[in-house]
Amino acid sequence: MEILKQRKASGLDPHVQCLPSNFPRFFTLPHVVKFVQTRGLLILMNEYNASYRQIFTDGRPLPEDPQPSWNGYSTAKWQGDTLVVETNGFRDGLWMDMVGTPLTSEARVTERFRRPNFGTLEIEATVNDPKSYTRPWSMKMVDKIVLDTELIDEVCLENEKSVQHMKTP
Repeated sequence: MEILKQRKASGLDPHVQCLPSNFPRFFTLPHVVKFVQTRGLLILMNEYNASYRQIFTDGRPLPEDPQPSWNGYSTAKWQGDTLVVETNGFRDGLWMDMVGTPLTSEARVTERFRRPNFGTLEIEATVNDPKSYTRPWSMKMVDKIVLDTELIDEVCLENEKSVQHMKTP
């Protein structure tokens, strides 16, 4: 894919430029993500730049034309012991990983969150982004749950000077 070659050559990974972490990086970086569940809303708080993601669980549909954002617009419902999250409304130009795998404004992502045991969170995701891919594709991530911990402040400042020292795979 030509865009991956261009992104790798540029070295302009949004994360090392202090820009927000979006799907799926939110779950793959070594930062704690805290889930806060209220009636009608699940909030995912990330240590990195004190960022957050809102997932509405009040039965509303996805908007037809959402305001594009880093994390998109998410709604969810329970199917047995699995939380199924639908997201649209991503902004263009997103990097899903350090290599630069694209995610665009045409993307629709379906995530399935499940806890198979006390210390594990499984996240299965399907990406349908006709602007970048010829067909939908899926991935699975497994995270360990960190209980009884607090988020720490990890603030990355714009104009960070460390980017020149970062090497991408």
